[in-house]
Amino acid sequence: MAVGRDQIITLAIQHLNEDPTASMAQLAEATGVSRATLHRYFAGKEELLVVLGSRALDGWERVQRQAAIEEAAASADPARITTALHELLTGLVNDVQEHGFALTEHVMTKLPGLQERADELEEREIAFYLAAQRAGVLRPDLPVRWISNTVYGLLVAVRESLRRGDVARRDIERTLLETFLRGTS
Repeated sequence: MAVGRDQIITLAIQHLNEDPTASMAQLAEATGVSRATLHRYFAGKEELLVVLGSRALDGWERVQRQAAIEEAAASADPARITTALHELLTGLVNDVQEHGFALTEHVMTKLPGLQERADELEEREIAFYLAAQRAGVLRPDLPVRWISNTVYGLLVAVRESLRRGDVARRDIERTLLETFLRGTS
């Protein structure tokens, strides 16, 4: 059975979540194709990472949209903001299981267009956290970027805890929500 581009991408993501430092040779082996076949689809690891990074950013943006963070922020309604915050964090937990490698793949921040897009998505979240502070949902005494960085750090902890089996999948959303909300609200 021939492995196509989309299958290679999916398998590469899965492998990078287990071994973020994997070489193209290791990715070829993990995806069940030869290095030549992998290079037919992607000239090098940088090109592959651009595709994978774009997918990770698509997921982040999808989570933000589904949680309706911009609408919740504009409403200034604490109940609506709280609901959006829970949906955002839960969505990010689910997304990190698919694209967790992207959280700490620093090469991706140097790739064309990815850092700019990541900055836009982060600014959207920061505006939401600021609205949550103003609505009394999150502590106003914390710098808003600290809150954003805390979410990021917790997502790395989610990825690592799931990868190592430290926290059961069924408990991870609750664990993240409780950890975050007890320290910021």
